[in-house]
Amino acid sequence: MKKNIILVFLVLISISCKQKSYDEVQLVSPEEMKELMLLEDVQLIDIRTPKEYKEGYIEGFQNIDFMSKTFDEDIEKLDKTKPVLLYCRTGRRTANCSEKLVEKGFVKIYDLKGGVTQWKFSGFDLKKPKQ
Repeated sequence: MKKNIILVFLVLISISCKQKSYDEVQLVSPEEMKELMLLEDVQLIDIRTPKEYKEGYIEGFQNIDFMSKTFDEDIEKLDKTKPVLLYCRTGRRTANCSEKLVEKGFVKIYDLKGGVTQWKFSGFDLKKPKQ
């Protein structure tokens, strides 16, 4: 009996400690992202700070700062039924952002693995805003 109680307890702990897994979020390489950018229904979002954005951004992406107080309001303006393609500097913020987007009901989120750092490392260019 004691062994059964311990077994049930261990099963319950493993279930409750299981990390969240979202089918809606897919990590993509820079090469895959390049292909996804060609889709007409995808929403392209750079979630870095405006200062980071000014240092160089991927062409076609709009800047919605994840750290901004208005972030929740800003993403509500997006279409939840269309895929979202995200990037930040290294991929840490997009992981948190993706979770938030899933909770808000977005159907498909693509996250650039390694962020803009990996994009540059893979040999792709960044645009600079006009001064």
